[in-house]
Amino acid sequence: MNIIVLGAGIIGISTAWHLRERGHEVTVVDRQSGPALETSFANAGQISVSYCEPWANRQAPWKALKWMFDKQAPLLFRPQLDMAQWRWCLQFLAHCNDGAFARNVQQIVALGAYSHVALKDVVQKTGIEFNRLERGIAHFYSSQQAFDEAAEAVELMRRHGVQRRLVSRDELLKIEPAFSAYGEQIAGGTFTDSDESGDARGFTEKLAQLCAARGVNFLYDTQIEQLQAAQPGKPASVRIRAHHSAASRLLTADAIVVACGSYTPQLLRPLGVKAPIYPGKGYSATLNILQPEKAPWVSTIDDSRKIAMSRLGNQLRVAGTIEIGGYDLALDSATARARCHMLVQRIEEILPGVCDTRLPEQGGDPQFWCGLRPATPTNIPCIGATAAPGIWINAGHGTLGWTHGAGSGKALAALISGERPALDFGFWGQADRPQRQQQAVLTA
Repeated sequence: MNIIVLGAGIIGISTAWHLRERGHEVTVVDRQSGPALETSFANAGQISVSYCEPWANRQAPWKALKWMFDKQAPLLFRPQLDMAQWRWCLQFLAHCNDGAFARNVQQIVALGAYSHVALKDVVQKTGIEFNRLERGIAHFYSSQQAFDEAAEAVELMRRHGVQRRLVSRDELLKIEPAFSAYGEQIAGGTFTDSDESGDARGFTEKLAQLCAARGVNFLYDTQIEQLQAAQPGKPASVRIRAHHSAASRLLTADAIVVACGSYTPQLLRPLGVKAPIYPGKGYSATLNILQPEKAPWVSTIDDSRKIAMSRLGNQLRVAGTIEIGGYDLALDSATARARCHMLVQRIEEILPGVCDTRLPEQGGDPQFWCGLRPATPTNIPCIGATAAPGIWINAGHGTLGWTHGAGSGKALAALISGERPALDFGFWGQADRPQRQQQAVLTA
């Protein structure tokens, strides 16, 4: 088949790779000058099957209210005059209960496990280097109460086959001695040795190069203007316009995959397809390591600030916080500056002197970044066939795009090829799709 993939992030490139592996003719379209230049650019670097609890839980509404006026809060809700935001929030609230939480975790973990195997297969086949560290992921707690409550999450993951385990402070510091200077502030933690970390952008760039070498056609610097579903006697089509051209042109295909992250609903809405995706603005800082011998090798989550840190060669990536406030990508607002500075300050507290944490005005060179995480109310991504003939979706991965990317691409390539992927997941367009996802789409 002739297939067009819209979007060149980790999701789109993984989809293109697996489609090409199955013998399809593939064209990738992206408005940027190359792959992984938006949401996949500078994330936390974690491939975290075991740390994937949905945002929606019974405590979430009260925490969100408490954090509304804190610029450094892990989850910051910024109300907008935007009906899409309010619909998303109402759907989110509907899932803030134990029953929905358990159901959603099951699907997220299933996709994560499937995706981790898919990623390992791609790496083994291609030999791609991406600052990969197979040393697990640790999660530390600064309060005894939070550590006590972590036992519930550990048991939940174990029920789904994930070997996440509780560890004492002393055991955590043996796993990762770099946190010894902060050890007195750590109550305990959890650890999963099967998780890993690496540079999502580096992986995506190299996989895109391999796609091109195998015949995938790339149209960068190209705006996606309009989609058209297939009709009797007419294939699906997309109208595009190169940035250097005033004229648009029409591309036709047997199937079109929309993998445009937070912008996916805007492309699908004119076709009557309502994807329950809304952007969550996430931040990261990339810091130069000054003392390599004292820098952590194990990717880690700091529970008190809900931030993650991963070593990427001679740099440390720290990322976290979610801001539900529309499509704003500014880094110069008071809120953005406060959130970026929090990331840097926290690293200095935990790893004093290990990284260059000076701000630009102090002579430092932290690389601040923000991106829009395409979130669904359930944190379950939208993967499969839409109601518009010939149009497919692969979007809504939230903060787990790197974790779920390889598997999402492989699964969708199988679906387009007429096969059923080997995992228990509610794919769009499937007769056994869970009712909760159907309802989310209908009310989005």
